[in-house]
Amino acid sequence: MIHYSSITEVAGLIEARALSPVELTQLLLDRIASLDDSLHSYATVMAESAAEAAATAEREILAGNYRGPLHGVPVAVKDLCYTKGVPTMGGLAVLADFAPEFDATVVARLREAGAVLLGKLNLTEGAFGGYHRDFAIPVNPWNADWWPGASSSGSGVATAAGLCYASLGSDTGGSIRFPSLANGIVGLKPTYGRVSRHGVLALADSLDHVGPMTRRSADAAIVFEAIAGFDERESSSLPDPVLSMAGELAKGVRGVVIGYDQHYATEMVDPELVAAIGQALADLEREGAVVREIDLPAFTDELSDAWFKICAKEACTAHRANFPLRADEYGAFFRGILEMGSSVSDAEYAAATQLRNDFSSAFTAALATVDALASPAGGKTFALEREQQYGNADDLQELFDNIQMQFTVPADFAGIPAISLPCGVSREGFPLTIQFMGKHLSEAMLCRIGHAYEEITEWHMRHPPV
Repeated sequence: MIHYSSITEVAGLIEARALSPVELTQLLLDRIASLDDSLHSYATVMAESAAEAAATAEREILAGNYRGPLHGVPVAVKDLCYTKGVPTMGGLAVLADFAPEFDATVVARLREAGAVLLGKLNLTEGAFGGYHRDFAIPVNPWNADWWPGASSSGSGVATAAGLCYASLGSDTGGSIRFPSLANGIVGLKPTYGRVSRHGVLALADSLDHVGPMTRRSADAAIVFEAIAGFDERESSSLPDPVLSMAGELAKGVRGVVIGYDQHYATEMVDPELVAAIGQALADLEREGAVVREIDLPAFTDELSDAWFKICAKEACTAHRANFPLRADEYGAFFRGILEMGSSVSDAEYAAATQLRNDFSSAFTAALATVDALASPAGGKTFALEREQQYGNADDLQELFDNIQMQFTVPADFAGIPAISLPCGVSREGFPLTIQFMGKHLSEAMLCRIGHAYEEITEWHMRHPPV
């Protein structure tokens, strides 16, 4: 089943001219046409331009101009990322007719790497928690009754179902890692500023991250290396050079110190998930990793409230061109978030930011003693009525009761990288996921740990029954 192959596998075949980018792209377009009417992962399929890009890639490769492991490989991006002349709606009715005049930096860099862009992926309204009724809700390919995983849900579904080889998602409070755990794939949230957000619709400017969602840690490394790096058009962009990720992956985990806070990682966590993470750490220890108990600062309800205040107020700024002027065009839940944000005073925002900064300093200080921190990635997926996801805050209370943001928000608050990947399967058959958080700019280390784990296990080889 080549649609479930890794980027590394198909790239090797493409480079050797044993696999045609044109044929591969058409195979995935046919798969999208066959399956996505029921999965709803794509907001826009760019079939014509994808076919043209694949033909260009094939000509270049046959002429000896091979660009690297993404050349001729079909990928897709969350519909927050600008694509020149193609709708970029962000799950928002107010942007239904918006077609940007330029590509987002991340899209331009994928194109520069030779990737074939299949289309734009569905998401929650404005990249928060609920959906607008004008847009389809992506369907978890493991089970249609299960939650598809927050705002990058289309990215998670398309990647898990073999409708692209990689996708881009965004993460403000967990929205790369939540859909990765829900759909049983790998999600890499980079360091804040490591990947440009120029040309990416904002939710909360100080919290937003863009990163890869793939089926392998090595594939996440490939995509990350292609999209990362300084961008003078992005005010938060970091100037640090990007490591060659391939060389780092081969180093294994011997001597790598992985921190683990027993209380943090197990309190109110399903025992089945706790056991799976414990087994994953034991597997890594057998490969030479050192697991060390550490103490993390508590993530309190006050910090959770601070995240909502910061996110909501910054969302108001991001939507000032349309809200409150066109408030009635927003869905119930996101309209409520923007209304909440408009009521957050400057003093409340400053106080919330101070709480965030104090917590982040303590959290990163604890991580300074290890190479990475192991924890859940946000709990487990769960059944959630589709109609609820179109509702208001009361309708979505069950969602927020089930997701465990204490495992996702810390990395967004502190701007540190995190990777999530499958580490087991539940009794009900849905994927179980482990997360590794790392120091500033430690994406290579996180992908290295994930790759080493995948080398000795087969959880990443499980695919949904589609």
